[in-house]
Amino acid sequence: MKLHEHFKVFLHDYVNLNATRLGLLQDSIIAVENAVRALAWGPKIVCFAPQGSWAHETIIKPKSEQPFDADLLVFVEAKEGWAPKDYVNELATELGRIPAYEEKVRRFSHCATIEYAGERKIDIAPCIVNRLYAGQYEVCNRVTNQFEASAPEAYTEWVKGKNGVAGGNDLKKVTRLLKYMRDIKGNFTCPSFLLTTLMGLQVYEGDRGSAQFADLTTTLKTLVGRLDDWLQARPNVPTVPNPQLPQEDQAAGWDQTQYSNFRDKVNLYRGWIDDAFAEQDRDESIGKWQRVFGENFAAGEAKQAAERVSENSVSGALVVSGNFRDLVELVKTLGAAAVPAKLCQLPHVRRPTWRKAADQHTVLASAVVRTGQHGTTIRAIKSAEALQPNYWVRFTATGKHGVPFADDYKVQWRVTNTDKVASKAGALRGEFYPSDEGTSRSERLEYRGVHFVEAFLIRKRDNRLVGQSDPFYVVIE
Repeated sequence: MKLHEHFKVFLHDYVNLNATRLGLLQDSIIAVENAVRALAWGPKIVCFAPQGSWAHETIIKPKSEQPFDADLLVFVEAKEGWAPKDYVNELATELGRIPAYEEKVRRFSHCATIEYAGERKIDIAPCIVNRLYAGQYEVCNRVTNQFEASAPEAYTEWVKGKNGVAGGNDLKKVTRLLKYMRDIKGNFTCPSFLLTTLMGLQVYEGDRGSAQFADLTTTLKTLVGRLDDWLQARPNVPTVPNPQLPQEDQAAGWDQTQYSNFRDKVNLYRGWIDDAFAEQDRDESIGKWQRVFGENFAAGEAKQAAERVSENSVSGALVVSGNFRDLVELVKTLGAAAVPAKLCQLPHVRRPTWRKAADQHTVLASAVVRTGQHGTTIRAIKSAEALQPNYWVRFTATGKHGVPFADDYKVQWRVTNTDKVASKAGALRGEFYPSDEGTSRSERLEYRGVHFVEAFLIRKRDNRLVGQSDPFYVVIE
């Protein structure tokens, strides 16, 4: 499902840099420009211009407790006798003498950076104009002491043009979504400027008005699909020329390992996006989109769905309005057959992220109740059997006929709570947890409700999913 309303809220609340921070950034930029103009720096200033994510409108909210940054270009005329390193070094030195920026200025290869107490950073990069001929732009590398060709304004116009072809500013939004996914998952490397180019390359002039760009979710599916096709056709690190400066290879910083990993992850996420897009069940689609973007996507609806399992609309039985107080009483009276079929499809239940192996194994989950986590075993229990709180249950995964799995495999457990008591305690869970000994895991009985535990068998050598148990329903009175 497309879930437009949830994507809109998700972008606003979690992805986009909020208005307050944008306001602080804009105020800081104005102050920096005024400060640089007033410096006894040396070169003649022509103008200033934004660069990077700020200029391309693909800047995103930083991870918790990390600063957000913006790139500012200061265009200057060449100063006779100055080497490339002088432009950056002198700029940093003079900025550091201003009381407001004292102890805040850092030097990097191409810029002087002002850091605002961990809140935000502004990179000020000198760009030399017309040094050798009219229309020439060069940035300064203070490490190599070389001028480097640049085309910042032309590249920004290229990005804006591609966004205009896609329509609805959806190219920018998709780029932000992918940068957010990169940052929260942390399992692939792709610099923002390279990601911006790769996404722009997937938009063609003939796409104007195309149904493949009808809305944000469709655009996301289209672009990630095209990017995956492009990457799969290139097993080795490709050359990715700057669209406005062909001699610059934007992929030059990638090694083969980093590229192969990026290629693999895009292929994996393309499958997840296609799956979530095609899913017609709303709860299942939310759960699948959460697999792509994390638990903050549609978090409110996911929580509400988990709280409503005792209502008629979810269970399909007379729970609230009939003779039963809640789903616990219904299952106690009618047995496991009364457990709603959709319970395991609740959106807060984490969907598996392992690739599925072709060969699948039978996985059985059994359980015993104990006096404590490492206490005395009281008895074996069955799925959907009513239990009292404050005891512990020891779950064990085996193969057919109780045969243990070899050391070539590991078991991950998906532990999911439901209903209002667990939700109120902030303990709906639904995540995956490792076995705590062999292929077994212990869990404490705490919250009234019908919960469930599942075993996932993972082959260690290739991290493939080779089997999954049926849900073991845990009914806590």
